[in-house]
Amino acid sequence: MRVDFATDAGPVRKSNQDACRCGSFSDSSAWAVVCDGMGGANGGNVASAIAVDQIEEQLKEKFAGNMSQGNIKSMMINAICRANTAIYEAAREQPELRGMGTTAVVMLADQGRLHVAHVGDSRAYLKNGNGLTQITMDHSYVQDLVNFGQITKEQARTHPRRNIITRVLGVHDAVSADYSVWDFHAGDWALACTDGLTGYMEDGLLEQYMNEYSHSGEALVEKLIQYAVDSGGADNITVAVVNNI
Repeated sequence: MRVDFATDAGPVRKSNQDACRCGSFSDSSAWAVVCDGMGGANGGNVASAIAVDQIEEQLKEKFAGNMSQGNIKSMMINAICRANTAIYEAAREQPELRGMGTTAVVMLADQGRLHVAHVGDSRAYLKNGNGLTQITMDHSYVQDLVNFGQITKEQARTHPRRNIITRVLGVHDAVSADYSVWDFHAGDWALACTDGLTGYMEDGLLEQYMNEYSHSGEALVEKLIQYAVDSGGADNITVAVVNNI
């Protein structure tokens, strides 16, 4: 199991409010956390930093070999909820940080399964022999419109209210995270990213890049970020990939 990641402020933003943390528990277990902070330069930075710290701490403290799917699910959701509480309390204690929040995508690959928990509009994808699949659903205003059939997925990409997120860590005292589990075989790839990438790259092109740079996760991450930068880079860009080698 190999994990690669990178984050870039992009050519427009003065600060990087994204945060990412990745690691391995063993040769057959790996994890990644991707967060996209919001709430001003300071608030966004603080929220995403707290989230990755809290989630990493919980995963390292609670994970054990041969955990059941139910226990892994509970561990991941509890990690996100702890991060939510920590951000919310920090904002209450420091008025200048009030309103800060962050998205979060947590991926954990173990025992031939990929476990994913998320809040917000940062995404996770799975690439296997059947192609590329988006395995998270955005918690956003435009995704709700797509779900109700009011706009298409293509229209959502350019909708004027596409940046409105309906679920986020840290703004309220409690949060609900979505969880799913997928088969994760040898040769499969998992990718987590912020909307600094998906705002510029459609799924078909993302799959092309993953095919072209399947020899190297490091090269794949670098090329994806460079594409977003070259396409305008109006947001911070973060990408993490887990390869079941």
